[in-house]
Formats: sequence, structure tokens, C-alpha cells
Amino acid sequence: MMATTESYESNTIDAAQVLGAIPNPILVVGRQGDISYVNPAAEQFFDSGAAVLCRQNLRDLVPFGSPVLQLFAQVFRERYSVAEYDVDLGSPRLGERLVDVQVSPVPEAQDHVIVRFDERTMAAKIDRALTHRGAARSVTGMAAVLAHEVKNPLSGIRGAAQLLEANCSQADRELTRLICDETDRICALVDSMEVFTDKRIDRGPVNIHQVLEHVRKVAQAGFGKNVRFIERYDPSLPPVNGSRDQLVQVFLNLVKNAAEALGDDSNGEIILTTAYRHGVRLAVRGSRDKLHLPLEVTVQDNGPGVPEDIRQYLFDPFVSTKVSGSGLGLALVAKIIGDHGGVIECDSRPRRTVFSARLPVHSPAADETGEFDE
Repeated sequence: MMATTESYESNTIDAAQVLGAIPNPILVVGRQGDISYVNPAAEQFFDSGAAVLCRQNLRDLVPFGSPVLQLFAQVFRERYSVAEYDVDLGSPRLGERLVDVQVSPVPEAQDHVIVRFDERTMAAKIDRALTHRGAARSVTGMAAVLAHEVKNPLSGIRGAAQLLEANCSQADRELTRLICDETDRICALVDSMEVFTDKRIDRGPVNIHQVLEHVRKVAQAGFGKNVRFIERYDPSLPPVNGSRDQLVQVFLNLVKNAAEALGDDSNGEIILTTAYRHGVRLAVRGSRDKLHLPLEVTVQDNGPGVPEDIRQYLFDPFVSTKVSGSGLGLALVAKIIGDHGGVIECDSRPRRTVFSARLPVHSPAADETGEFDE
């Protein structure tokens, strides 16, 4: 595995040169935890030279009981890549260090693994996703207030206007009709927000591929008839614990947004992807719990992308890229995904916008408790 072996020397590009060019700290670690290689980014991260680090053990570099050691053992045991986000590597020497960690096996070197540290990358995205969930929750509270404190009084105002209309002049009737029309308009707005209210629904195992197939057929029969759809599915994916109707609503919303972003582009395409991400665990801020969200569903389009000035606010209520949009569609998507125990994020640049939803797997325990396996 060392960059000095003959197999590497025979190549035009030395492996050490490749690893050295990667900006993330990388360690090559043996089965007993002995470190056999570090790249320059790792030297800078740990504030030590390669000669010193390669005389140490992985346990010397991470805090006692660190999840990094558990991931390290898991990879040797199960031989697939695992990752954990929001891991604290803080120490008196390193200071505060919050990182994402990925440990991967090396097929050609069974006695070594690669440990990669990413300082506050994916963790920051998940923080934003959880913030989106909180924003949607704030709309839930507002919807309940509007339903009780606004809609009911409006009914009384409309009724009073109708009574006045029967006994007033033609000119005054125009004013009473204006009152009725405006109260109806406001009531319609309140009704559109009632989808945010918390209503308990039945959940069970859902085949996400059947959901996506239904969404694709609906899209191709209407708003997406000029779009090319590409499906990249993992057929072995286990079911999601959730509501089929709500998941249809989520992905229909995302696909509709993607189709509208493509407009009349004759080369427009939407890629629907599912994957199982082994070992993905997300820390819940303020809790010791870990969210196990291995199911990933993505909706990707090759449209112009989301304007940079609103990307970080995309899932907030009343934020929209459309001239006539209400800005509630993606906020509702964030709420539904959050209700399913998952997170959603968006990565956008010109010609490539990807909405990624991470969801928990259905478990038999969920059938008994009605809760999600987190």
C-alpha cells in the first residue's frame, strides 16, 4: 500500500503524488491501527510531520472511545466503506475539530484501510437540512394560528357583509362584494397552508421505486411530456417506513420544479436515482442519538440552476424562484421528509441541480410502535 512499492513506481503517476494532491487529510492504516502513510493535508491537520505520524497508532490521534475506532473495526469486519458525520476530534493539542469521517477498504491490500477526514463539509449540509425542517415546523405553528385566529373571524366578516348587501344601494353593494371577495381570497390562502398542520397518518413499508414510477408517469402525461427521464435505481433497496401518498407528493413536487426549471429546453432531462449508502449515520445536535438514513433518493435536472442568492433559503417558507410561486412547495417537502425522520438538501450549479432526500429503512419494530427507526 505504500507509495514506495514497485507497483506504484512502475506507473507514470505515483500514487503518493495523487494522494498528496488531495486537500483532505488521508491516512493509510494497518489492521492493528499502525499508520503507514499520511498525505501533506494530514500532516497539516495533525500538526506533525509524516515521519512522526507514521510511528504512531490511530488510537494516538483520536480521542478515547472515538467513533473513528468503531468505523475502523467495522470496515475490517464487513469490508465496505462506512462514514459518520459530525465527529468530534477535539483535543488539547488540536483544539476544537469537528469532522466527517470516511473509512474505506483497499481491495488490493486486505490489511490496510484508508481513513479520510473532511472538516465540516457534509455535517454543515445536514445542519442546514435540519434547519429547513425547523423552518417548516414554524409554518406548521403559523398555519394552526391562522386557522383558528384568522379564518373563523373572516367567516363572521363575510356574513356581516352579505347582510349589509341586501339593504344597501348599488354603489355600496360593490363595496360589500369587495369585502366578500377579499375574505374568500384570504380564506383560500389559509386553506393552502393547512397542509402544514400536524395530522397523524398511517405509515408502513413503502416501495420507493413504485412511488417514483407513479411520479414519472404523472409527469410524462402532463407537465413533463417534453422531458427525457433517466432512471438509475438500486433494485435491492429495502422499503421506506412512511406514507405512500405523502412521498408521492414530495417527489411529484420536486419533479415538477425540475420540469419547470427546464422550460422548453429540447435537451432537458431529469435523472431519478436511488441508492443504499452503507454506514451513513448523522448526529442529532443536542442529543446522543444517531439518525440512520441509508436510503438516498435524488432528483437531478440539467436546467439553469438555483440562483446563488437564495440557495441557502430554498426550503424556507415563502421563498420562490417563480414569479407567481407561493414559496410553500419546498417548505412542505422539507416538512414531509422531516416527518418521515429524514433530511433533504439541494446542491445546485448551472446544468446540474440535485435534490437529495435521505430516509430511514422500515423495520418490523416500526409496525408495532408507529415510529421510525432512527
